[in-house]
Amino acid sequence: MNILLLGSGGREHALAWKMAQSPELTKLYIAPGNAGTSANGTNVHLYLNDFENIGQFSIEHKIDMIVVGPEVPLVEGIKDYFTNRGDLKDIIFVGPDKEGARLEGSKDFAKAFMQKYDIPTAAYQTFSTGETEKGYAFLESMKPPYVLKADGLAAGKGVIISDDIDEARDTLSEMIDKKKFGEASTSVVIEEFLSGIEVSVFVLSDGKNYVILPEAKDYKRIGEGDTGLNTGGMGSISPVPFADEEFMNKVETRIIKPTIDGLIEENIHYQGFIFFGLINVDGNPMVIEYNCRMGDPESEAVIPRIKSDLVPLFAALKDQSLDQHTLEFLPDAAASVFLVSGGYPEAYKKGEVMTGLEKVSDSILFHAGTKMQDGNVVTSGGRVIAVTSFGKTISEALAVSYKNVKNIHFDKMNYRKDLGEDLM
Repeated sequence: MNILLLGSGGREHALAWKMAQSPELTKLYIAPGNAGTSANGTNVHLYLNDFENIGQFSIEHKIDMIVVGPEVPLVEGIKDYFTNRGDLKDIIFVGPDKEGARLEGSKDFAKAFMQKYDIPTAAYQTFSTGETEKGYAFLESMKPPYVLKADGLAAGKGVIISDDIDEARDTLSEMIDKKKFGEASTSVVIEEFLSGIEVSVFVLSDGKNYVILPEAKDYKRIGEGDTGLNTGGMGSISPVPFADEEFMNKVETRIIKPTIDGLIEENIHYQGFIFFGLINVDGNPMVIEYNCRMGDPESEAVIPRIKSDLVPLFAALKDQSLDQHTLEFLPDAAASVFLVSGGYPEAYKKGEVMTGLEKVSDSILFHAGTKMQDGNVVTSGGRVIAVTSFGKTISEALAVSYKNVKNIHFDKMNYRKDLGEDLM
């Protein structure tokens, strides 16, 4: 089977690493990939928003399956483009169509969907252009902290949490009236703040059946103790101790099954990953957000724990036969520590030469913001590389990752040293 994987981050490297192990794989292409993915397949220069060129490449290279890593092509309708072209419609697509991707592409759509199908989530209201004053009144009726979310995609920066009512009012005006996040914030969801510990849960759905992947806890803040600015993710851990059988039964019966049933009821033929961003509120799971793809940095801890071959599972999406497959996990814990560029998530330098990668042992390196330049691996993004390790316990896995982190060097390298402390 010839497979094209779209994306260039750590999530895509983890998927490439896993699919490269499949006996059913003939050829793997990664577009555009990074310095790490080139060891698992062939990197190709394709732009993710150039659907026509991706389609032409798929014909020329006899692609049987496309796996979409990031959300933007899905939200913009890449699957619809392939479905509507007669010469491309038979390619197996791991990722939903434009309507299904609205679960991530529109916060308002997702919240209304959850409300309609009694899926537990925070109370909310949505305000659009011309409704700023109504938004102010809603804020006044709430208790702090105040949570404001841009309705559309905002590159992970569209959520603002404030303890101050005046700041919240100003933020709402900036988002709606001044288009702080462009078209993404022409509508803004204001919702109640939920207090608890977050956990990410993932399923693969064929539109009728689903399998549940290992859960994970990610770390979004740049600083120790969950302080500082939000990032794309400073690391992840799987499994999550509080996500025991009782908790996960609640997740499946109250959240996963109603979501799948709701999509069917809405005639949304959803085939691909669904990411449930959950929060544990006094032992009860509630949904913070949906994503229409695997998480990053969670993939770097979740995918290594999957024992089963992913390619046959992906192939089962075509004829909705996922119920004929099982998903086996490794029992060990996995801990993934991200090394990031100095200054990230604000301004940072690119092109820093990385050394010591060859000294890493007993860990898997998942590249994210890297590329090859003059024979060297150099940094090309804010989140540079993830160091993933196994252990009988979370602390054992973290110890191996942190030991190997010390072997890697690039100028102004930064990482969090407290991952997992909130779980142990």
